[in-house]
Amino acid sequence: MSNAVDIAIVGSGINALTAGAMLAKAGKRVALFEREDVAGGCMRTEDMAEGVSHDPLATTFVLWVTGAAHGALGEDLARHGVEFCATDTPTGVLMPDGQALVYKMDRSANVAAFNAVSDGDGQQLAADLDTFGANANLLFGLMGGDPWSKSTAKLMAKEAWSRGPRGLAATMGDALQSMRGWLETSFDGDLTRALWAPWCLHAGLGPEAAFSGQMGQVIGFALEAAGAPVVKGGAAQMVRGLVAIIEENGGTVRCGAEVAEITTSGDRVTGLVLTGGEKIAADKVLASVTPHQLYERLAPATDRAEDLRKYRYGRGDFQLHYVLDGDVDWTTPGLENVQLLHMTPGLDGVSKAVNEAERGLLPEVPTICVGQPCAADPSRAHKGKSVLWLQLPEAPRMVKGDAAGTIDTPENGEWTDTLREAYADRIEDILANHIRDFKSRIVTRRALSPADLEGMNMNLVGGDPYGGACTLEQFFLWRPFSDSKRHGTDIKGLYHIGASTHPGPGLSGGSGFLIAKELGA
Repeated sequence: MSNAVDIAIVGSGINALTAGAMLAKAGKRVALFEREDVAGGCMRTEDMAEGVSHDPLATTFVLWVTGAAHGALGEDLARHGVEFCATDTPTGVLMPDGQALVYKMDRSANVAAFNAVSDGDGQQLAADLDTFGANANLLFGLMGGDPWSKSTAKLMAKEAWSRGPRGLAATMGDALQSMRGWLETSFDGDLTRALWAPWCLHAGLGPEAAFSGQMGQVIGFALEAAGAPVVKGGAAQMVRGLVAIIEENGGTVRCGAEVAEITTSGDRVTGLVLTGGEKIAADKVLASVTPHQLYERLAPATDRAEDLRKYRYGRGDFQLHYVLDGDVDWTTPGLENVQLLHMTPGLDGVSKAVNEAERGLLPEVPTICVGQPCAADPSRAHKGKSVLWLQLPEAPRMVKGDAAGTIDTPENGEWTDTLREAYADRIEDILANHIRDFKSRIVTRRALSPADLEGMNMNLVGGDPYGGACTLEQFFLWRPFSDSKRHGTDIKGLYHIGASTHPGPGLSGGSGFLIAKELGA
């Protein structure tokens, strides 16, 4: 073969870059191969207008700054100019009638705000977060650690000893509560419930799904502690920082280099072949791809056919972004610095929209997550301009109809440009009800349908940004398959990482960190 490395990595998303950076620092010869023209996976920054930079896909790094990978690479990233920015108001909710509730990085302020909505809701928030904090070592250890490691076994033994077997079982059982179950038993205020309800969507779940309530508490705990940070200058600055760490330690990141095949000899990996025919010898290969990409295209495995048949992808995602003249002028005061504002009719509204999307319908009233990146990072836009980053996590992958009955949908169910823009118009009308002179101040609008997202990143199957459904039977020990163990495969030296593997999706670098530690970083 013409080239040889210790570790070849397929892809260049957050997990691939994390693994590459940590392993390169540990002295391994590392090479990453990315089929797109730019590295970063879902971390991209583009120009939407003159002097305006914008992240079309992922933008919030709370999972990174609270995770183990940041502990391993944070100082190096800072040395390369990566800076995180956040306001003290990470999230909030805005209801159709203009009622709003803002969540701050201040426990006492949040307690007071929740009590103002419904007496006692503030004390219950504090109690729930305190309970989560008491269980944080256990929960974060299971959610972010290697479930098959000695350290996890020791953690479980320690917890069983201190809590007793029944106490540990009770804690684990409580963690399975749905978002609806948590909200309806903890809070009386509709506005309080509405603040939390949409957050299960960002974990790839719905309000009725098992474990979605626990994920709401995880997110509330993290947002209060770390905010909703963005990278100054855009997510691409994070990519540049990670690439710089790899390159300064002798590694390489090659873009426009699509891997056609992972090669083997017997039951051991030997390297990979690019689509142009170039061969790369490698002692180990890490593949940051979906299970179907790995086992059907790169390293075909007929014995995984049944697992692949059962592996499910989640709802699609719809992105909608704006550049505006002037500041965002909300009709409800106090929202200008909220970094991630959800617009929703409330808990039942989230449930309704999730149900519609899962049945293939365009939601009549979707949950709209409105990001305001310029609130934390004014460098994103020249003075006099502002940016809105919108995510709608309840979009059908294939469209069977419109829940409102006003948008014509194609018979073949595929997203078209016309359908995308018609749905964007629906969202725009909702925004215009809450932002003064909104439509007249639009400089640029860019909508991305689930099909567009898959076109930008082949791992976003049907526009699913989470690498597969995150329901309990396809998570933790069972991600991607029921017999999965760590990130290994049946081929020695071939490892599967990325959102489709434990610990799942998000900008944490979790699976990249775990495999790097396993391989000696």
